[in-house]
Amino acid sequence: MDRRCLVVADDPDLLDALLRIAAAADMEAQRAVDAADARRAWALAPAVLLDRAGALRCREAGFARRGSVVIAVHGEPAAEDWRAAVALGADRVVQLPSGEAALTGMLADVRDRADGTPGRVLAVVGGCGGAGASVFATAVAVGAARTGTTALLVDCDPLGGGLDLLTGIEEADGLRWPGLTVGDGRVQAASLRSALPRVVSGRAELSVLSCARSPHGPEPTAVTAVLDAGRRAGGTVVCDVPRYPTDAALAAVGAADLTVLLVPATLRAGAAAGRVADVLAEHARVVELVVRGPSPGGITPGEVASCLGLPLLHAMRAERDLAATVERGRTPGGGRGPLAAGARAVRERLAALDLTHRVAS
Repeated sequence: MDRRCLVVADDPDLLDALLRIAAAADMEAQRAVDAADARRAWALAPAVLLDRAGALRCREAGFARRGSVVIAVHGEPAAEDWRAAVALGADRVVQLPSGEAALTGMLADVRDRADGTPGRVLAVVGGCGGAGASVFATAVAVGAARTGTTALLVDCDPLGGGLDLLTGIEEADGLRWPGLTVGDGRVQAASLRSALPRVVSGRAELSVLSCARSPHGPEPTAVTAVLDAGRRAGGTVVCDVPRYPTDAALAAVGAADLTVLLVPATLRAGAAAGRVADVLAEHARVVELVVRGPSPGGITPGEVASCLGLPLLHAMRAERDLAATVERGRTPGGGRGPLAAGARAVRERLAALDLTHRVAS
C-alpha cells in the first residue's frame, strides 16, 4: 500500500494548506495534476485530499467511492461540495483554516493505521454479578497484544474498581477517564495511545484506559470518541461494560462489532442474564454467548444458550486458582489455561467478523 496521501487541488492557497497539513501529520503527499494522474493513485493512497475543482474532476471521471476522502473548501460548503462528497464517499467536507487541526489529526490516524483497515471493537458484559467479565475482557485484550496487533482495553464500569488495578498498573503515570477531555468529539489515536499507561509483557504492549476510584464514569460522547480513535488506529479494542445500562455502556455496546455475554452455568445466573440479554438485543449489532463452568446442577452450555436464545460462542471450563492468581498481581490471559483458550476463541470470532465485513464491502 502506498503511504503517500493523494492531493488533487487547483486552488493555490488550498493546495499549499493541504500540503502543509500533510507535512504536519508526518505524511508524504503526491499531487495529481489531472484525473488520469489521480486515477493511478486513487485506490492505493491511504487518504485523498481534494479541493472543489479536484472533487469535481474526480466525480466527473467516475472514480469509485472509497474511504478517507476529504474535500477542503474556503468558507461554507456549497451544495455541489456535498453532492461530490456523497458521490466519492468522502468522510467530510472541511473548512479551512478552521478545520486544520481536525484534518491533521485524521491524517495522523491514517498514517498510524497498521494495515490500512480499521480495527474492531469488542464489548464484554457479565450476565450477572461476579461473572468475571472484567477478567475475561482483560484476557482477550492481553492475548490480542501478544499477537502483535495494536490493543486497547477500555474500562466502562465506574463501579468495577478500575482496570488499572486488575492489570497491575495502578501506580503508573498516564491518563484515566477523569483526565480525558473531548472537545470536538474526536480523539487523535496517536495522542491517546501515547497518553495512556501500558501493560508490558515481553514485546507486547497493551494500552489501558481505566476508570478512577470514583463513582462517576465516562460520558457516552467520550466513550464513542475513544472507540472511534481505537478503530481508526487498527488492531483490537476491548471494552469492559457493566451489565446495568448506563448511557456510556450503551454507547460502547452500540459501537461494538461483537458483544460477548459471559454467563456462569447456574440457574440464577441464567435468569439474571436473560434481563441483560433483552437490553443488549435492543442496542448491540451481534451478541454471542460465553458460558463459564462448572455447573453445580449439571446445566449444559447448550441449555444456557437455548434458554437465552443466543448463539454459543464458547464453553469455558473453570480455571484452577484463577482468583488467587489475579490477587497476586498476575495479569489475566497470560497463561495457557481455559481463560486464555476462551479469550482466543473470542478473538478468532472477531477476526471472522472482520473477514466477513471486508468481503461484504
